[in-house]
Amino acid sequence: MAILPPGFISDRSGNFGIMTALLVVPLFGAAGMAVDFAHALSLRTQLYAAADAAAVGSIAEKSGAVAAAMTMSGNGTISLGKDDARSIFMSQMSGELTDVHVDLGIDVIKTANKLNSQVSFSATVPTTFMRILGRDSITISGSATAEYQTAAFMDFYILLDNTPSMGVGATATDVSKLQAKTGCAFACHQMDQSTNNYTIAKSLGVAMRIDVVRQATQALTDTAKTERVSSDQFRMGVYTFGTKAEDAKLTTISSPTSDLTKVKNYTDAVDLMTIPYQNYNQDQLTSFDSALTQMNTIIDPAGDGTSNISPEKILFFVSDGVGDSYKPSGCTKKTTGGRCQEPIDTSFCKPLKDRGVKIAVLYTTYLPLPSNDWYNTWIKPFQSEIPTKMQACASPGFYFEVTPTEGITDAMKALFLKVIRAPRITS
Repeated sequence: MAILPPGFISDRSGNFGIMTALLVVPLFGAAGMAVDFAHALSLRTQLYAAADAAAVGSIAEKSGAVAAAMTMSGNGTISLGKDDARSIFMSQMSGELTDVHVDLGIDVIKTANKLNSQVSFSATVPTTFMRILGRDSITISGSATAEYQTAAFMDFYILLDNTPSMGVGATATDVSKLQAKTGCAFACHQMDQSTNNYTIAKSLGVAMRIDVVRQATQALTDTAKTERVSSDQFRMGVYTFGTKAEDAKLTTISSPTSDLTKVKNYTDAVDLMTIPYQNYNQDQLTSFDSALTQMNTIIDPAGDGTSNISPEKILFFVSDGVGDSYKPSGCTKKTTGGRCQEPIDTSFCKPLKDRGVKIAVLYTTYLPLPSNDWYNTWIKPFQSEIPTKMQACASPGFYFEVTPTEGITDAMKALFLKVIRAPRITS
């Protein structure tokens, strides 16, 4: 019978090696799991970046999906957007990702005036160390979403004041040049004389306020063509207070149309209102009350701008802000024989705004004429009120004042961009 050495049974000195041998597999497995999971998370981060790029890029402002959405009258899926999202996603697959099979789920949907894009992904990543534990792969997944509020459809009704006061020289230099030749700051287009202040202004190369406004309006059509997302996003119509004083009434230069080149060409016809002779109708030829009332009947009910059949309505009003008409009662300033010279009466702006029509006002600063007795008696007393009233007529944030020397063209463009980029309340 063998006899064991003393203390053999209680000796534990060899347990470390035994325990190490027993734990080596799970220890290596745990370490490998950390490495494999870190690798999978790195690939998942890259796939998230690709999904983000695809979701955003597929509905970017100049994307095909946005252009397609602008032509849709209703809601629905946009196949072009789905194709673009897939192409963008796959273009991000480089390096190790090229060997990974990825299942994609893509939806690009238009709802009202919002375009939503969702890109989801799922991929199986092979493991290395976790195979020790019997795990051959790790599944990673995620999704990215983006939303684009489509640009609003808008109808612009451009009302240009072309009454005799718009025949004043556009700048102080133009005023001085005309006064030196004729003794008057206004280039009255007087038809009973072949040579009149209007023809003299033309011969001297004097720019009248109406000239600058006409050119600015034409430039505005070019801006609209540049800014539009679809060919029918903006429609424009142009109106004046009349071609001749004997038939002073709202006159259509161009009916609302999305053919902005046609609008630009038609606007060549905008010119100073003619008068048959000096002091015709006691110069009562600028009725803002009448023009705004007539515009209210022309402008259709305002839509929400979500489609070309429901456009927003904007009255784009350009004027020097001084009314001069026969208004024996209701005039906000003193009258003489029923002649009313006053800043714009804002009560005639309200009916339009009550119907949801936005009013954008470009006030072409009424230049003081200190050497003119008529100005000193009738206009100077309320000169400071003119811009205040014009601003009150405008919808909040849609007012701009500019002197001709500051650039009416730039001012009209700035006001237009402010209107089309303004935040909109949607349901």
